[in-house]
Amino acid sequence: MKKYCLALDLKDDPQLIAEYEQYHKQVSTEILKSITGSGITAMEIYRAGNRLFMIMQTTDDFSFETKAAMDAANSTVQEWEQFVWKFQQPLPFAKPGEKWVLMDQIFSL
Repeated sequence: MKKYCLALDLKDDPQLIAEYEQYHKQVSTEILKSITGSGITAMEIYRAGNRLFMIMQTTDDFSFETKAAMDAANSTVQEWEQFVWKFQQPLPFAKPGEKWVLMDQIFSL
């Protein structure tokens, strides 16, 4: 099993943040299947202010490249990603076109 941590910012607007959280309480079955079908076995998203922090646990053979290809071929995922982008914004140091930024682990107990 692998674990990844990623970060992304939301637009700093309390109403948009509340709406974003509400949509994440009712994610469609097809989106959930696209997540688990890619080898992600567990996913959690936390928020501090407008910063999001995602923890993903995956199978050993999971790859971001395969997940991206699967997402590109899934119109429901593409619609979801376009929809949630209205709430999100890239981190200040994100590369062009980069959404969720993979975090480096700096400590483990």
